[in-house]
Amino acid sequence: MSHSDKRFSFEFFPPKTEAGHAKLEKTWADLNALNPAFFSCTYGAGGSTRDNTFGVIKQMREQGISIAPHLSFGGDDEAAMTELLDSYKALGVDRIVALRGDIPSGMGAAKIVYANELVEFIRNHSGDHFELEVAAYPEIHPESKSYDADIHYFKQKLDAGANAAITQYFFNPDAYFQFIDACTKAGINKPIYPGIMPITNFTNLARFSAHCGAEIPRWIKYKIENCGDDQEAVIETGKEIVIRLSEQLLAGGAPGIHFYTMNQVEPSKAIYQAIV
Repeated sequence: MSHSDKRFSFEFFPPKTEAGHAKLEKTWADLNALNPAFFSCTYGAGGSTRDNTFGVIKQMREQGISIAPHLSFGGDDEAAMTELLDSYKALGVDRIVALRGDIPSGMGAAKIVYANELVEFIRNHSGDHFELEVAAYPEIHPESKSYDADIHYFKQKLDAGANAAITQYFFNPDAYFQFIDACTKAGINKPIYPGIMPITNFTNLARFSAHCGAEIPRWIKYKIENCGDDQEAVIETGKEIVIRLSEQLLAGGAPGIHFYTMNQVEPSKAIYQAIV
């Protein structure tokens, strides 16, 4: 089945070293050959990677690549945020991923600016120049009081002017489809793109998933554990699992896929080529 009518995008994080940057340049060149709708680049807690993120965005725009910076207020004030928005606009950036973001330790009582407030701020300053994407949580944000409350706050972000949403990664397709049903009942009709995390280092994935509330089904744990110390087998098994998940999502009506690449070409490229 061809999925050429769907939207595919790739995400990475700004590297902290020259070697990491050289690797990322190759990664985006290889993935750009697949002609994705856009790339996105993350933004550290409190804007801690602001300069690195901006540097990546600037370099990719100079190469004519469509790249969406992640953005959150963090410890910045409105003047710093408007300056950053204007700088991105001048570079030809036309899409932003607007997030609440985290306040890093050591920043004390810095005010949290919620994503709906950030979306409203961007719209007030930049009008409709930017396509705005926000985050969605099919398995519920770890800080949320209830499923219904999470849907309520998610709707606020879209009502504030966001065009679409990208989800936290997950491995249970039913979580996504139930979330879409709940959103539809709440009057939400904007596209919600599933975020997909390839499985490479399972130990790291399990640790990160426990922190962010992404459930890894037991059957996946068992399949990966059966691979033992064979890293190639882990990657191949993980690839099969995520290809199957992606196909189920697309067949069920998902409007596309957003890949969390972890700055790796593979296995995102292999998964993409298997499903398009």
